[in-house]
Amino acid sequence: MSSHRRRVKHFDRKSGPRKALLRGLVTSLIEHGRITTTVDRAKEVRRHVEKAITLGKKGDLATIRLLMSRYPNKEAVQTIVKDLAPRFKTRPGGYTRIIKIGRRPGDTAEMAFLEFVDYDFEAASAQPEEKADKKAAKTEKAAKPAAKAKKASTKLVAAKKKSVKKTQKKARAAARA
Repeated sequence: MSSHRRRVKHFDRKSGPRKALLRGLVTSLIEHGRITTTVDRAKEVRRHVEKAITLGKKGDLATIRLLMSRYPNKEAVQTIVKDLAPRFKTRPGGYTRIIKIGRRPGDTAEMAFLEFVDYDFEAASAQPEEKADKKAAKTEKAAKPAAKAKKASTKLVAAKKKSVKKTQKKARAAARA
């Protein structure tokens, strides 16, 4: 298939499965604040999420019904209108960012985080029972530079890659035996 003048990615799917894929990714991003997916999917989902939030800024009944027709998930639409739109009220677009995280071990697809620009990794990873400890830790974390947090997440990704490679190596050795 030709790629000239093509406005959207088709992901080798017919329109129904493609819509379902995009709806699921949009809903997951709204629900969790950050998702891990391929770079191509992240770029396509970003278009839809940005339009949805811009629409949600109106907040009237017609907008809610339009969003419900596009993303038939009541919680997701309520989150857009009641939480995300007010959060980004003064921002004229650019509500998400894509952070490339290397290649997937299985098929070497380029992977990325798609997250909202105000996503807080430390707050999202903290457990609910640790909320009392979180306030004390937050003052300490404010003193530490943001570079250390980025370095820590890079180390986690590297450790995961290492464990995947180790598992693959064992599987290959078992297959040869």
